[in-house]
Amino acid sequence: MSASQTPSLPATLIDAATRAELSKMYANFTQQIELHTYVLRATSPANGSGKAAVKVGTDQHEALYEEFSVRLCSELASTSPHMQHIPHVGEKTAFGEKIQFFPTILLVVKGQSKPLFRMTGAPLGEESRTLVQALDLLGHGTSTLSDTAITILSELKTPRHVRVFSSPGCPYCPGQAINALKAAMQRPDFVTAECVTADEYPEYAAKYNVGSVPHTQFTEDHAGVGLMTEAAFIHELTHLAPLPLGPILNDAQAQELDLVILGGGPTGLSAAIYAARSGLDSVVLERESFGGQINVTPTVENYPGFASIGGTQLGEILTAHARQYAPLVRTSVQAIMRDYVFSVHTPERIFKAKALLFATGAEWKNLDVPGEHTFFGKGVVHCASCDGYMYKGKAVIVVGGGNTALTDALHLKNLGVSVTILHRRDAFRAEDALQKAVEREGIPVVWNSIATEVLGNKSVTGLRIKNTVTGAESTLSAAGIFIAVGQKPNTELAVPLGVALDSTGAIIVDAELRTNVPGIYAAGDVCGGTQQIVTAVSAGARAALSIFEDLQKEKA
Repeated sequence: MSASQTPSLPATLIDAATRAELSKMYANFTQQIELHTYVLRATSPANGSGKAAVKVGTDQHEALYEEFSVRLCSELASTSPHMQHIPHVGEKTAFGEKIQFFPTILLVVKGQSKPLFRMTGAPLGEESRTLVQALDLLGHGTSTLSDTAITILSELKTPRHVRVFSSPGCPYCPGQAINALKAAMQRPDFVTAECVTADEYPEYAAKYNVGSVPHTQFTEDHAGVGLMTEAAFIHELTHLAPLPLGPILNDAQAQELDLVILGGGPTGLSAAIYAARSGLDSVVLERESFGGQINVTPTVENYPGFASIGGTQLGEILTAHARQYAPLVRTSVQAIMRDYVFSVHTPERIFKAKALLFATGAEWKNLDVPGEHTFFGKGVVHCASCDGYMYKGKAVIVVGGGNTALTDALHLKNLGVSVTILHRRDAFRAEDALQKAVEREGIPVVWNSIATEVLGNKSVTGLRIKNTVTGAESTLSAAGIFIAVGQKPNTELAVPLGVALDSTGAIIVDAELRTNVPGIYAAGDVCGGTQQIVTAVSAGARAALSIFEDLQKEKA
């Protein structure tokens, strides 16, 4: 943007259809909610031209962030008589505490002496989802924590101010921020929650060595990286340690079903739809984010019916459709036991089912080189959509040569990141369209080279590489290493049940997607083969129909 251009916002940030949906969502609030916005500059409503009243200057982007925050909170508050927007200009203290960053948004239940939730930074992208969900939770006045989580949290004896660092492109971040808010609502005597837009405040993020999001700072010295299930988050918050396996709940706490679907990506969601339409009572269990890895795909251009659609948007469409047919439960599976039925144990409950479908997908492979583990989340990352914003103006290396690697490189380049691709071969394996796009964008490639060590101090500073042809070693400077070298199937829950795997670690299935263990089926990326959204959806449907047919035969 040139100095002569005035940053602008649309005349209305919330369209009519979204406004109507929000009004329905907020209609039954039981508490009055105040949205306090703290900015340094006076703002005014958008003028008739559709441009926000923002003065151009060296701080024009900061002014735009403030304008956006004030406008969005004002429009959100106007969707419900139970909400009030209270703007503050130039004030640097609030509720007895110092305001250090602008804009800041505080959500306060009217009549309470302190805010339970703070948003540091403009709620752009996924942070706006966090704000909408936080208002919904606060307005209804209950934390919605499970009995298991409430029991764990009751053991907390030390105050916690939980900071969740996020970015506009991270679909996992709202879930982690809402976990923090739930804890604050349940234990307001000990817990407060903050969502920080990491790329807006790099010095604040650097203080806690944030290199990947969601990054959760539970105390000044204890942090966690990645989205956690509710029980895992609450345990980490309370005990500053991971949730241990067990104890296993008793059968009196079990729910009986026809089918348990493990995994909430396209395969699992499709299976849920087809299972329900076949008359099967099922549930989908997902430990991270419903929609799966398409949520972190910047743009999808090969899914029939959508010439071009954001990965997160497509994930939302699939999730909303499946939710009409089956319960979608975000939790972790601690154990699976087999007797006359399968018993799937989670921290909150037991699910008993006649059949299991493994739609657990695949996870990113690592480089397995020195320094990779040490600097994971501190410059070594896998998700360009989640973490790319934090590397604007910095140099990064994308390691890999397939579709994911090239897509990530193009996305980072578009964000203003200086990208170099490192590939072990002399030609890419990616689609021709992606290869041409990389060439067109002028993204440099280091061919015939592998990573041998991740370098850094507190965070990544570079990568030591080796040429596979000459054997020569050299060093590339970089603030971030984005790893995209393929995936490995998630089979850790299947192996103890005796499910057979092939030489690549994928689950072996027959034409009807049955495994070698009666009653256990598998579909999608966990079975290897072509890893595309359209094939994953198809496999989920096929698996559900096979399960229905087999259960019908058993009844006969």
